[in-house]
Amino acid sequence: MENDFVEVKVRGVMPTSNGCAIFLGCDEKTFVIYVDPAIGNAIHMTINQVKKERPLTHDLIGIILKGLEANIERVVINDVDEGTFFARIFLKMDNELGTKMVELDARPSDSMVLALQMKKPIFASRKVLDAVEDMTEILDKILKQQG
Repeated sequence: MENDFVEVKVRGVMPTSNGCAIFLGCDEKTFVIYVDPAIGNAIHMTINQVKKERPLTHDLIGIILKGLEANIERVVINDVDEGTFFARIFLKMDNELGTKMVELDARPSDSMVLALQMKKPIFASRKVLDAVEDMTEILDKILKQQG
């Protein structure tokens, strides 16, 4: 897995006219996934540890997983096709029958929120990193302008 996947971190959440730009990056490259405003807000609140009065949808999913004794092991952004990204959530469940690994297809935006909430790693496949444009300089310029 080491050569096929690279851990990425959320480096920025920026509002756009249609939603939010989520900048994900590693030492090699930074890339952008565009998400709807509600998901962008959920990512922003999670990163900034904003306390919510009532659980939002992603909070509820996390509570359900915890109640089922299932843990997210990692999230992998595994593919991109014409600007549409795809992801997998890897769950691990331990119970009296043993350990079970479950792999789920999911939107990268939802996957990122859950991984961030549960402090689990987000990976991008080599295929994705090779396909996306490097946005490191653009993010640096945006952050300097805001600073």
